Amino acid sequence: MPFRISRPYEFFFYVSGSPDLKFEVIGGRAMHKTCSYGVFLSALLLCVFALLPAAPLEARPASWFDEQAAAGAPGSPKIRVDLSEQLAYFYKGGKLVGVSRVSSGRSGFRTPRGNFRVLSKKTRHRSSQFGMYVDRDTHRVVRADVERDKDPRPPGTYYRGAKMNYFIRFHRGVGFHASGSVPDRPASHGCVRMPPDMARKFYRHAPIGTRVTVTR
Repeated sequence: MPFRISRPYEFFFYVSGSPDLKFEVIGGRAMHKTCSYGVFLSALLLCVFALLPAAPLEARPASWFDEQAAAGAPGSPKIRVDLSEQLAYFYKGGKLVGVSRVSSGRSGFRTPRGNFRVLSKKTRHRSSQFGMYVDRDTHRVVRADVERDKDPRPPGTYYRGAKMNYFIRFHRGVGFHASGSVPDRPASHGCVRMPPDMARKFYRHAPIGTRVTVTR
């Protein structure tokens, strides 16, 4: 729908595909030549809406969990993690009953791929390897994001492991756990981070022995 400005407050408006539908707007008033004022407003609104930015699309589907289906559906539970999607899928007897966004291991700490089973569970858990050094007197964090075996402990501090509540271990020290930081990318030291509300639901419905599959 092209238009041509000839001078301030005066321009000619043409409806695309209909060169005979011409409007002359002078001083803010539309003076139609061959069609109605209503058609002019409709065409003008189309121009305005065409210039509006499109609504952003969600990068990943929202997390959801059907606890009634997880508890009542027949069959065994299974968890599948797709590292490329950064999503975890919970199945009960072959039926999908929940999906959670996750954040897996970053470069240098990749989450292992393969077929596993839940080995143990712990509602309140702290990492024995990754955490922070805290001042003994003030209990303030002196150094965060440390690896206990590699980063020397400053004098006057003690080690405090990172919180890993609702921990579901499925391979060595690797497992699912609740986290307040679940970005749309791999960011952990190898574990599979989940939003706290989803971690609680996966924990509740995944008994020891539950199959876990991690794929790329």
